[in-house]
Amino acid sequence: MPTLLVVDDDRSIRHMVREAFAGTDVEVLEAANAEDGIELVRQRHPDTVLLDILLPEISGLEAFNAFQALDPKLPVIFITALDSSDTAIQAMSLGAYNFVMKPLDLAVMQKLVGQALDIRRLMNVPVSVPGSKSSDDKADRLVGRSPTMQEVYKAIGRVASQNVTVLIRGESGTGKELVARAIYQHSQRADRPFLAVNCAAIPDALLESELFGHEKGSFTGAEQRRIGKFEQCNGGTLFLDEVGDMSLLLQAKMLRVLQQQKFERVGGNQTISTDVRLITATNRDLEKMTEAREFRADLYYRLSGFMIHLPPLRERTTDVPLLLDYFLRRFASSLSKDVQGISPEALDILLKYSWPGNIRELENVVRQGLLSTVGPVLLPEFLPPAVHAHSHSAEDGHHAAQHDLTSSIDRILAAGSENVYAEAVAALERYVLSDVLRKAQGNISHSAKTLGITRGSLRNKIKALGLSIDRQINIDPGDNGDVD
Repeated sequence: MPTLLVVDDDRSIRHMVREAFAGTDVEVLEAANAEDGIELVRQRHPDTVLLDILLPEISGLEAFNAFQALDPKLPVIFITALDSSDTAIQAMSLGAYNFVMKPLDLAVMQKLVGQALDIRRLMNVPVSVPGSKSSDDKADRLVGRSPTMQEVYKAIGRVASQNVTVLIRGESGTGKELVARAIYQHSQRADRPFLAVNCAAIPDALLESELFGHEKGSFTGAEQRRIGKFEQCNGGTLFLDEVGDMSLLLQAKMLRVLQQQKFERVGGNQTISTDVRLITATNRDLEKMTEAREFRADLYYRLSGFMIHLPPLRERTTDVPLLLDYFLRRFASSLSKDVQGISPEALDILLKYSWPGNIRELENVVRQGLLSTVGPVLLPEFLPPAVHAHSHSAEDGHHAAQHDLTSSIDRILAAGSENVYAEAVAALERYVLSDVLRKAQGNISHSAKTLGITRGSLRNKIKALGLSIDRQINIDPGDNGDVD
């Protein structure tokens, strides 16, 4: 259970905070002065702190320094009156997470606490990489023994201790954030902050302020100075997810930070120096974006100081049973379900599924299945309908393709052909190419890689065999082998 410590000499503030989190999974600890707050941090190790700046005897800033000495990664949110907000902003530049104004806006306060708890989890919950010494049962895990995942683990080990930028490539749901956290936790900055920003989730107009901060009055609604993530994360690691969604204007400012480790807040003229290690991730094709001038080539080269490619789940199907077992055990415990395993029929359905949403989708399917399960075994009827529908469709298409291949060879023999071998090989080639294209949902690059040929060769074969690409590919039993 996450814990929140509120340190304020005003009893009504402590009461408001306690009531705001009543009925949630957040445990609220209380202290009326800094000395008691310091002792609670020492004994209870809270996950985040709400700290009043104006405290009797020992000030909030002195208490903050004591908290930092005890737990350098503890997110602290200052509670401040309007006339002391500059002090809170100054504290943020020293490592505080954020501040909230009096009178308390409970919705804002709850949002900030929620964000701080997320940051605490990202920093403190270990990511276990196969071969590492971590054995914490509560750790998040990178799961897989396939050759492609072995290369990912090696890459993490090679780059974690190096102070270079890292670009993590991969489709949505493949686990890019886990890789970023593993790099951070095995780095020399593991005792400093780790902050994460999803560039796709924040409008362009606000993302610049989120990253670099802004001065009071720099734009409509800028009522106070704001400290950005690059300043707040000084000495630590900043993870920018979906960096390919960043505007060209913001990319130019990013390039300067990477080159000089300097920037200005929005609306400001003071140059601020920072020391941040940057890890980025994207599911977009940055090479094509640079060719189309949608992404700066110079920034791309700066971001890709070291590159890690996370394969989609369909390219490492041998890892699916391991992932199913991992999530089954994890969720059975957290959901208090006495589920011991997956039935052979359910496992067969899950192994035939293509997992377009990758590991995130597999995780959700296991969770949904366990919530519906009655008894010690996960049965097919407890799986989401979409998994059933896809599995039946794929199985029917596979059997139909096999039947079509057999029928084609039968027709060649019945016609008395004297070139049976060449015609049978052509029929087999149509079958193999169609099956691979179907499973890749028409993706030429992925299909060519799977087949072990170049994209140009695949396109030539598609044209020569009269195949057409669609989301669903079927082999025509006719002599010409056309594909619908």
